[in-house]
Amino acid sequence: MSRIGDLPGGEAVDPDPARRSGRGEARLERRLGVWSTAAILVGITIGSGIFRVPSVAAAEAGTLGAVVLLWVVGGAVALFGALTLAELAALFPHSGGIYVFLREAYGPLPAFLFGWTRLLVIQPSSLGAIAMIFATYLAALLGLGDAAIRVLAATVIGVLAAANIRSLGWGAAVQNVSTSAKVIALAGLVVAVFVFGDASTGAFAEPVGFAPLSWGGFGIALIAVMWTYDGWADATYIGGEVADPGRTMPRALVTGVLVIVVVYLAVNAAYLLVLPLDAMAQSQLVAADAATQAFGTRGTTIFGPLGAALVSALVVLSTFGSLNGAIMTGPRVLFALADDDLFFRPVAAVHSRFRTPHVAILLAALLGIGYVSVRTFEQLAESFILGIWPFYLLSVLAVFLLRWKRPDLYRPYRTWGYPVVPVLFLLASLAMLGNALVRQPGPTLFGFGVILAGIPAYYLWRLFRRD
Repeated sequence: MSRIGDLPGGEAVDPDPARRSGRGEARLERRLGVWSTAAILVGITIGSGIFRVPSVAAAEAGTLGAVVLLWVVGGAVALFGALTLAELAALFPHSGGIYVFLREAYGPLPAFLFGWTRLLVIQPSSLGAIAMIFATYLAALLGLGDAAIRVLAATVIGVLAAANIRSLGWGAAVQNVSTSAKVIALAGLVVAVFVFGDASTGAFAEPVGFAPLSWGGFGIALIAVMWTYDGWADATYIGGEVADPGRTMPRALVTGVLVIVVVYLAVNAAYLLVLPLDAMAQSQLVAADAATQAFGTRGTTIFGPLGAALVSALVVLSTFGSLNGAIMTGPRVLFALADDDLFFRPVAAVHSRFRTPHVAILLAALLGIGYVSVRTFEQLAESFILGIWPFYLLSVLAVFLLRWKRPDLYRPYRTWGYPVVPVLFLLASLAMLGNALVRQPGPTLFGFGVILAGIPAYYLWRLFRRD
């Protein structure tokens, strides 16, 4: 899979010594290994989406074969992206991930636009969307009213931000435990549905069709599916704190994505086993409905409500781990932006005792809490996916550009399947964005508008810094 060189530790060498050490990054500790880095990726990615998006996929696709194809295509796109970005993650193992890749390939302006978009849209939307799902399910479990949801969402962001400011080790420990627990719990759900469920009640008993209701609707559903897979690149943001990154980053990225693909396909198979497509398409709580159906079909109706409650608890656990991972990784982009003097310098501060980018974490948390206060889940999720995807496309394209512009750089890992794998990713990305522009022009153009608004902001910032 990878081509590891013979330099000590397999770590990539940046030819610029000043950048390699970094003003702020030199004060961060490389402590994360393969397992912790992969756990961050898996924990961020498996959040709330797998409990909501399957109903969207069923409604838009309309046939069993098209639903399965959606999840397979989504997994392939995420895997191709991870296989490609692993080359850049090993080549430039610094805090900021995609921000660094864009800076090295295209210069400071595109990198600034990514940081700008992440500051205004991606980071707060991501934190807000995950926190809202966590709070909604927790409020239901505790019997609290709707008024408590936003309070709970803001509280959990604040608590996890405090834990990650206190120690990278604390954040990693929370991530390791929560990721292990959620994967085990999801596996238990799948096994239970297959053991107790009646396959004659589900989609597998229906005629199999492979053509979706419309290919445009298929493309819109793919955006939703890609939202559940999003997180496959987030581990790169914390590259400056990964030990032996030349070896660790490629292995963690690829292993993490493969785990996610297997989990998602298994969970969807369990849903489809006991729920017909029409019921799945109309379900607001598809995992709970699948559990209720499975436990209620063979004389065990008493376990139906209990199964639904257990699934709700699983959602709370899953979103808690996803939120913690997002708070661990996302602020490192703001940290790198400030460390390059493209944002306020205090944001690049490292805590003298805890050795964490505490100001960047605090800023990200405050913005997330602010978005929770004024936006709905749907608005948050839509803003997030349309804001991040153009930068994924540019980052993958950067692999081609850097191989041409800087062939002399030592590459501990080279993209498996190059150039076919990154080309397939680029084609899928362009098709998805083009379809979104046609089918949802308003939100798509708004996302592009936010990105382009960063251009005058960049030049104003440069003018401000010169003064």
